[in-house]
Amino acid sequence: MDHTIQKPDASQILVVDDTPANLKLITEILASHGYRVRAAPSGRLALKTVDVELPDLILLDVKMPDMDGYEVCRRLKSEERSRMIPVIFISALTDTEDKIQGFQAGGVDYITKPFQAEEVHARVSTHLKLHFYQDALEEKNRQLQSSYRRLQELENLRDQLTHMIVHDMRNLLTGISSSMQLLRDNCDGALDEKYAIYLHAALISVNNLTTMTSNLLDISKMEAREMKLNLTECDLTGLMGEAMEKIGAIRDSRDIRFNAPQHVDRVVADRDILLRVIINLLDNAIKFTAADGVISVGVEPKGEGVLFSIRDNGPGIPARYHEKIFEKFGQVEIRQSARQYSTGLGLAFCKLAVEAHHGKIWVESEAGAGSAFFFEIPGSGSTITPSDTADPVLP
Repeated sequence: MDHTIQKPDASQILVVDDTPANLKLITEILASHGYRVRAAPSGRLALKTVDVELPDLILLDVKMPDMDGYEVCRRLKSEERSRMIPVIFISALTDTEDKIQGFQAGGVDYITKPFQAEEVHARVSTHLKLHFYQDALEEKNRQLQSSYRRLQELENLRDQLTHMIVHDMRNLLTGISSSMQLLRDNCDGALDEKYAIYLHAALISVNNLTTMTSNLLDISKMEAREMKLNLTECDLTGLMGEAMEKIGAIRDSRDIRFNAPQHVDRVVADRDILLRVIINLLDNAIKFTAADGVISVGVEPKGEGVLFSIRDNGPGIPARYHEKIFEKFGQVEIRQSARQYSTGLGLAFCKLAVEAHHGKIWVESEAGAGSAFFFEIPGSGSTITPSDTADPVLP
């Protein structure tokens, strides 16, 4: 029976009572309000009737020979097919314990003998409406769950397609970058200064695109826990120097200052990923620092870990964006407000990468006063267990 379209005043009600006079009276009361009524003189016949066709509601006498109403109700509620049918007990019993026993058996209400026609109709009508509303709600919930599952399937397909496209794009960009580097290296001095500048700018743009596609791919892997960390003991001072060397082509005249500490503990980390984190943060600082600006880089011990810092004297970031700039979709929201405080997905990658090393990353900044990015990771005494990393990603 389709309860989502059934009207309460056309509902089918099963009345169960071993007294013929009671059956006749209740049937007349309900029929006078347009209900379709079926009668059963015993609990066992009631269960057989329900097996043939489900009623919308059951009025069930408590005191019956052979099988009382409580047992009938318990059996109805134990079956998946009939457990949602509302059961209203009818009885001359008025003790609280009897009513509690009825509710414990699965009943929703009580009607006491002798019957009052108005009370019978009011209670039946109320519980039928509740029953149909519940059925309609459950049907809507099933439809929503089905739509959600379908949406998840479509999103997975979209993500897989995007991943394949971005992966192919990165391969093409890597090829373009390699060709342009060969062109630059083999044509040194042969190109006019103007064209050499054009080639240099194009190479920077291609490298930036390659970095963006790599960040997008790795963010997806980290979110899906498919990125395996290749853990080794890292020399942080050397790592910072290598990062500064790699971004040398885009620093122009910006003054990048790194005062290497006399001593800092080594860390156990994925050297390549940690290097990319530092390069991303340096690249972000360079893009938001004036050509004659200053960027300060630091590495220092902190507790049992190591603290990295990259400070610039750029435009700064308002406090309300301090968390959002590290979020993948937070970047979209910031761009929609016509503001730009990072270069894309780089900071989202940094956050996931640092957290994969059991570390944390944050920014301290205010508008007009520059920005200071920090990230902290545990020292070599800390251990990242194999369960913290995923299995290797298949090509």
